[in-house]
Amino acid sequence: MYIFGYGSLINSASRQLTGQTGEAIPVIAHGLVRYWGKVDESYVLSPLVVNRGDSQVNGVLLEINELALAEFDRRERGYHRIAISAEQIETEHTFHRDYPIWVYVKEQPEPPCTLSPIMQTYVDTVLAGCLEISADFARHFIDYTVGWHFPKENDRHAPKYGNLAGVEEHHYPLIDALITQKGA
Repeated sequence: MYIFGYGSLINSASRQLTGQTGEAIPVIAHGLVRYWGKVDESYVLSPLVVNRGDSQVNGVLLEINELALAEFDRRERGYHRIAISAEQIETEHTFHRDYPIWVYVKEQPEPPCTLSPIMQTYVDTVLAGCLEISADFARHFIDYTVGWHFPKENDRHAPKYGNLAGVEEHHYPLIDALITQKGA
């Protein structure tokens, strides 16, 4: 089976904090919309959420087993897991089209606010993961994510994101340039 990772799970170092996966297959999933939004009141930041919708979301397919699924279910608390079809997946890579594909969604997320903003270290983690694939993959992520206008907090000096990983000093100017180009 697969899970479709569309946020911090794109980053190989971040996802390894939770469980083992097979290779990360870069894909675009159609029929989903990615937002910045609050998951629940226990979060100090507003992570990424997806819902079904008329758009596309890039991310990675991660082959997992039942044990890893349970570990990722714990990591993704506050979300619920739904199935998407192989027909929604666009990729140049091969994958097992008959395997179930799970994605974590949050219906009706609250928008980020000053008490639960978009944290820079979360953005850094996701975009460093996108840059593992390519700069175009990172630009697609930015272009197809809704809500960049919500409150942000630069916590690079004192990280608040618990799964921060795989971000190095050389990533910062690249990430900052990509966000500036978007006007995010």
